[in-house]
Amino acid sequence: MKDTEQIPMPEIESEVFECASIDEAKKKGAEKWGIKPEDVDATVLSEDKKLFGLLGSTYRVEVKPFAPVSYIRSCHFVNEILDKMDLDLIPELTDDGIINLVGEDAGVVIGRYGETLKALEYITNLVCHDDISTRRVRFDCGGYRERREQTLRRLAESIAREAKRKGSPVSLEPMTSWERRLIHITLRDNRDVETRSIGEEPMRRVLVCPLGGASRERGRRRPPRGKFSNR
Repeated sequence: MKDTEQIPMPEIESEVFECASIDEAKKKGAEKWGIKPEDVDATVLSEDKKLFGLLGSTYRVEVKPFAPVSYIRSCHFVNEILDKMDLDLIPELTDDGIINLVGEDAGVVIGRYGETLKALEYITNLVCHDDISTRRVRFDCGGYRERREQTLRRLAESIAREAKRKGSPVSLEPMTSWERRLIHITLRDNRDVETRSIGEEPMRRVLVCPLGGASRERGRRRPPRGKFSNR
């Protein structure tokens, strides 16, 4: 199931420039990647002094973004949205590719059942990630993600018991890719059910299907509407 696969972090590309200063090299890199000079790290590879240094020096500088470019753009994009919403929040990019929103208005941006945070994550990925093969950024705020994961694990076990009792598939609410992945992982060792993802984004959801005997046959004879897919 592709929902259970973790797409690796995009590689961070680099460029080498010959410039009169390190700041000039960082500006060139920022222009190339469409980010800010402060988002660029620089390493001097060599220095060529002109006329014993009297006429200045030429530096050979390697520059690269401090994180994958799409992630940096995502941080800037969401920061602009937060400013327009007049929310006291700052996006921080963690090492594992999560944008953590830190500030006093955490409860506002999470919203009811996390809907506002989900919407912000969805629109940010839609705008900032033009390559569908790259890993999407995920959002967290005020520890919401950990609480949500605990809730989803309990929900997965409960729905599995319900599907087994009814002998027919049970559909969950639409979820983000990481939420669906958590449901798949929680139930992958459960011998009584199997999980599938159906529908299209942003309404894609997990279907929990009972296994074994007559209950499995009933599930096959009367499948719910929608195309089945393992993606």
